[in-house]
Amino acid sequence: MTSQRTDASTEVTDEAPEAFDEPLQLAIGGMTCAACANRVEKKLNKMPGVRATVNYATERAIVRGLPADRIAEAEAVVSKAGYHAAPVGSDDQEEFSERRVRSLKLRLIVAAVLSVPLGNLAIVLALVPELRFTGWQLLCLLLAVPVVFWCAWPFHKATFRNLQQRSFSMDTLVSLGVLAAFSWSLISLLWGGDDTEGYWLGYGITPAGADAIYLEVAAAVTTFLLAGRYFEARSRRSAQDVLNALNLLGVDRVRIRRDETVVTVPLAEVRIGDVAVVRAGERVPVDGTVVAGSGPIDTSMMSGEPLPREVSPGDAVIGGTVNLTALLEVRTDRVGAHTQLAQMAAMAEQAQARKARVQLLVDKVVSVFVPVVLVIALGTLVGWLLADAGVRHAASAAMSVLIIACPCALGLATPTALMVGVGRGSQLGILIKGPDALEASGRVDTVVLDKTGTLTHGSLSVVDAWHADPDRAETIDQLVGSVEEGSEHPIARALAVDRPDPTGEVEALPGLGVRGRVTTAERSLAVVVCSPTLVSEQFELGAAGEIIDRFASQGHTVAVAVVEGQVAAAYAIADRLRDEAVAVVSELRRRGLRTILLTGDGQVTAEAVGAQLGVDQVIAEVLPTDKATVIEGLQADGHQVAMVGDGINDAAALAAAELGMAVVSGTDIALRSADVVLVRRNLWVVVDALRLSRKTLRVIRGNLLWAFGYNVAAIPLAAAGLLNPLIAGLAMSLSSVLVVTNSLRLRNFESATA
Repeated sequence: MTSQRTDASTEVTDEAPEAFDEPLQLAIGGMTCAACANRVEKKLNKMPGVRATVNYATERAIVRGLPADRIAEAEAVVSKAGYHAAPVGSDDQEEFSERRVRSLKLRLIVAAVLSVPLGNLAIVLALVPELRFTGWQLLCLLLAVPVVFWCAWPFHKATFRNLQQRSFSMDTLVSLGVLAAFSWSLISLLWGGDDTEGYWLGYGITPAGADAIYLEVAAAVTTFLLAGRYFEARSRRSAQDVLNALNLLGVDRVRIRRDETVVTVPLAEVRIGDVAVVRAGERVPVDGTVVAGSGPIDTSMMSGEPLPREVSPGDAVIGGTVNLTALLEVRTDRVGAHTQLAQMAAMAEQAQARKARVQLLVDKVVSVFVPVVLVIALGTLVGWLLADAGVRHAASAAMSVLIIACPCALGLATPTALMVGVGRGSQLGILIKGPDALEASGRVDTVVLDKTGTLTHGSLSVVDAWHADPDRAETIDQLVGSVEEGSEHPIARALAVDRPDPTGEVEALPGLGVRGRVTTAERSLAVVVCSPTLVSEQFELGAAGEIIDRFASQGHTVAVAVVEGQVAAAYAIADRLRDEAVAVVSELRRRGLRTILLTGDGQVTAEAVGAQLGVDQVIAEVLPTDKATVIEGLQADGHQVAMVGDGINDAAALAAAELGMAVVSGTDIALRSADVVLVRRNLWVVVDALRLSRKTLRVIRGNLLWAFGYNVAAIPLAAAGLLNPLIAGLAMSLSSVLVVTNSLRLRNFESATA
């Protein structure tokens, strides 16, 4: 969330930078590796009084020590460094992100369309002289120009920016390899002539004039890597949505009671002590205390629990929850960054900072690999010149080093496996958002399971019932349904299913139940449906007491029906477990994973559900803001945690866990916080997601091992003059094909329940 300063009177001085310690967030565009994030961070921290951190995974900068009205200065610093900056959530940020993805997509399409005919034309005509026609090399050159200079522009731009900062990245090698292949082809076209000696391919010597094939190498490298960059950009956008979705839970304007009148003001103008007026059906705008009114509050979006909480004067309420039925007046206790919603957003942002370790490792290796390759290429050129091998041979060997070392397979290793894994996962009801999820899956030893909406259906129903007179059970149920039919309370909805409409007056008993008179064909009956507490105070329980205690000990919510002053029935109400929940927990344990039930329910209810599921541990009575703390506690004890949840209260926990998994029935914020989204409405998808993630991770590791090993083995051969650019280009393409083929094996993955 973009924080705003609320104390406009604070004077801006160099002596008190702490006055502007409220964090401001900027979206940073144009970063291609972790080195870019470090570069932006250093530039921002050079501003007087500013402390900044830049997160490459979420492409965001958190800036402290700068007032909101001077944020443009930070944007200018980022822009000067060669990147784009805009306030988080602004139209400028969205436009830049959309424009970048569209640009990559267009460049990829153009590169692919031109590379296919170029490749076929260059290879066939270069190797079969009889098919050549006048100007064939010029035609190949014209097809290659847009690919090399326009489609590959993102790589050239990043290389130029890196050189200005005296640094290197994978973009540097890509740009140099593409330009070297094109330049050598152009030189061969202008000076080589058709009488130029061919190259050895392993089965013979190529015909003269085969140099034009290097154009295909330049185009192929550009197309392959643009594909990887495009799909990476698309997947990275989802990691940025979590905080934007959290913003949507708040309100923009608040009704405040002032001087016996109610005025509507922007949320930013609300102060501690202001009294907010919240109508029925509206979202509570602030964290505060109820000072007038009483009624149920829907806390499901924050607590994940289906049962509303009854509030009355003196009770605390949380911003983002929904007032269901009555007019409430709430005194503001916390505003801005101190609200629970803002704290959850901050926790999610901090958790996201640990992501994308696979890519960070690749970036670190490339930062060393690239300059080493450049030195080897230069040394190869100088060495062969000193050996009197001739300019053509020396240049050919040096260019072979650049081409064979071009990290095309390295750039494809993660995106291709991710694309195939995601594609297969989508067929099985699993959406994997990025490589961070795959890496985490390989280390997970503990699975934390949210209860409501994850292991359960997320709605209350009658799971057991007792009737004082079994012969009149149907009649009693109809009477209960009649008085509950008009209520929106979840317990009432559970009791009113398939019941007739009420035929008499009904009165709600806030926090206790409902009472009314139901007129039947014979007479008018007084009916009360309430909690056991009210029954014990006003009516004689009799034989129902033991039944009520048994229902309560099983963790159920109990509703008691009293007809004409006599206890007639007791109902056990609960959120039913999914049919496959027990079997799934058993399978997770069989695979060596520790299972933990995490819920906001009371200890008795949670223990009863935990025993039914067979989990290893139950953690109950956990507040929304404490769920992430529980995850962090498990991590501090040395556990690698996967969190499975669906509620907004799970968002920070999903982000904090090594692997966050959100079920599709969950809220939008939970889905955006998760690393894996479980689309199939069956808990077996949890097992499948872990299996698929781990298999995809193994494929990625195999791809990376091959890509690095291939380069390390081939570079010495190229430097020794044993590989000419033609063979180097073919070998580079073969390496990419092997990486893609290995990734395609994921299409054969089968569900555990298939």
